[in-house]
This record gives sequence, C-alpha cells and structure tokens, in this order.
Amino acid sequence: MQQVLCFGDSNTWGYNPENGERFPWGIRWTSILQQKLADKEIRIIEEGLCGRTTVFEDPLRQGRKGVSLFPTLLETHKPENIVIMLGTNDCKTVFSASPDVIGKGIRRLLIQAKQYSADSRILLVSPIHLGEQVWKDEFDPEFSPESVEVSRKLTDVYRKIADEFGVEFLAASSVADSSEADQEHMNPEGHAALAGAIEEKIYQMAC
Repeated sequence: MQQVLCFGDSNTWGYNPENGERFPWGIRWTSILQQKLADKEIRIIEEGLCGRTTVFEDPLRQGRKGVSLFPTLLETHKPENIVIMLGTNDCKTVFSASPDVIGKGIRRLLIQAKQYSADSRILLVSPIHLGEQVWKDEFDPEFSPESVEVSRKLTDVYRKIADEFGVEFLAASSVADSSEADQEHMNPEGHAALAGAIEEKIYQMAC
C-alpha cells in the first residue's frame, strides 16, 4: 500500500469557517481523497495544523514552523508520495514576508523532502487566495490588505519552484476559494473540489 503524506495548515486540517471547529470525516479534503483512492491501495496521512508556516516561528503559537517538524514526519512515515500546501500563514503581517521570501521557505521544505525521503513523488500545491476582507476585525486582523496581494502572487512563485525542482504542481486557487464566512478557509464545496483535483494528480503520480 502506498502512502500519501499531506503536509499543510488549517485548510488541510479541515477548519470550518462557520464555527472554528474541524470538518468531520467525509467533508475535509484529505478524507474525501482517502475515500476516492481507497480502492487503489493508497493511504492518506493527514498532517495539517492550524497556523503552520513554512519557516517562520509564530510568536504567539508554539510548534508552527514547518521545517522544524517536516523531517521527523518524513522519517516516521516514509511516504511514497507527498503533498505540500503551505504559505497562507506566511502572509501574516507579523512576518512581513514577500512572495519570493515565502517561496524560499517552500524551497527549504522541498530540499528536506529530497533529503529525508528521496524516492517520494511530490505534489506542490499553492494555497487558495485570501479573501479581500480577511484583514478586517470581524475576520482575521493578523492579515492586512497587503497580505491579500501576497497570497495572490504565490501561485506564480510556486509554479516556478515546482518546475525548478521537477515536481508536480497544482494551484488550489484554480478550483477553490476562501469562504465568505471568514475570508480565509474553504467551505465544504471547496474541500470537495480540491480533493477531486488532487485525486487526479495523485493517481498520475502513484499509478
């Protein structure tokens, strides 16, 4: 049985924008993906965490720096396939990161993947775009209007990095949007659409 390690943030964890809880099994995209691929002898490993970044230490939340945990997960699971979808939290104002700087964080993760799980096939997913109003008090003031623009530029940055490293690429923003409810996370329809798009990529990679 092949394993797929899905390494991401709250949109991989399955954050429900309506109430802040976790979407149940069958709603979040990783679980839908598991259901779709179960008969192909493929196991999905859910490794999403709210607030996770690529390389930044969050001053308010412990253990969010992706590069600190990623090698451990790679050595633990030895996955045949890896899906990386990070970058949204890197857009927060506290980090003041440009799209290119966030791209450097993605490069570090890909280097770790090549080092600790050299034979794994990799799918790099650029995250959905932040909503235009995400920075307002009623949504998430950890972001700013500039954060929205940065999030929109990540697609092209990640696509170039995927080409550079010779890995598969998918723009989540091409199939899903941030919800009206919180301007940051996917609704159930977005999770379903993303699961379908990643299924196609994983099937190509694993079969």
